[in-house]
Amino acid sequence: MKYATVLLPLLTFLLLSQTACQKSDDFGSGDWLLPRDMVRDGGPGRDGIPSIDRPNFAAVNTGVMDDEENVLVVKVGDEVRVYPHLILDWHEIVNDRVGEEYIAITYCPLTGTGIGWNREVNGTVSTFGVSGLLFNSNLLPFDRETNSIWSQMRLDCVNGTHIESVIETYPIIEMSWKTCKALFPDGQLMTTVTGHNRDYGRYPYGNYKTSSSFVSTVTPLDNRLHPKERVLGVIIDGKAKTYRFNNFPSAASATLQDDFQGEPLVIFGSEPQNYMVAYKRQLSDGTLLNFLPSRDATDPEVAAIDEGGTRWNIFGEAIAGPRAGTQLEATVNYIGYWFSWGAFYTVPELHR
Repeated sequence: MKYATVLLPLLTFLLLSQTACQKSDDFGSGDWLLPRDMVRDGGPGRDGIPSIDRPNFAAVNTGVMDDEENVLVVKVGDEVRVYPHLILDWHEIVNDRVGEEYIAITYCPLTGTGIGWNREVNGTVSTFGVSGLLFNSNLLPFDRETNSIWSQMRLDCVNGTHIESVIETYPIIEMSWKTCKALFPDGQLMTTVTGHNRDYGRYPYGNYKTSSSFVSTVTPLDNRLHPKERVLGVIIDGKAKTYRFNNFPSAASATLQDDFQGEPLVIFGSEPQNYMVAYKRQLSDGTLLNFLPSRDATDPEVAAIDEGGTRWNIFGEAIAGPRAGTQLEATVNYIGYWFSWGAFYTVPELHR
């Protein structure tokens, strides 16, 4: 493995960091839920990779980037907000407020995982920052209210005042910019007006996305797939099941019905549109929905159709038909590199 091609761009990025940072070993004492010898210092120190605490937005239809760039999309109420990877690669955390909801968009470029967190922890609203520490190459944020350290992929506090507290997540959907423009032209796009001087047109980690190498130690390694293949993971009761983009080869959105940990699921997805998202099929009244395997591509707003004729959008909202106004319950699910699922959820189930 040729680490130099990956590490040189990374080291350049770290050296160019213009944020005064405090060394990571100034905090993190006391008990840990993680093996302490596997928590690694990533180099930049606490806040050395600066979070975005006052994001700026413009209309999606004014945005310009390559169609294949990935973005994270969140919807709160009627508002859709879009966070580009090309900004998140340099900042990893965005502390935002959408309506009355306090949200942290957390993104780890080393594991390829983007997750929405509720910033209200045990009754107190805080902001999250980048600790500079890694576990299995994954981001360990800290909250600035107590300096507690959290695991992004485990979704819990692993050190400090809030130890063992569990994060409440917001549904986030990762997709290509091309798909985003088509679906949400009236959404709000986070802009590169961040208050920081970064080259947002350049990916800071070289060939990391396609190589088989890592920046930090990862164990165990699951070799069933290429380590950097992007898969959707669904987490239920501490276990994970993963789904591949090749399960959804159609240009139109398609659905896959499955059961995991006793929970009936439906996954909406399209490899050409570059998204997958999972919901529970059972409604709060006990009704178990059945979805058609694919749909007509003529209406881009419709992601799925059930056997009763109800049409559902990508957020699991029934937008037309007998169940119009119904909301599917989201699972805890997000896309990440294959190696990360094996490291955090040993021998995850893999849907073939």
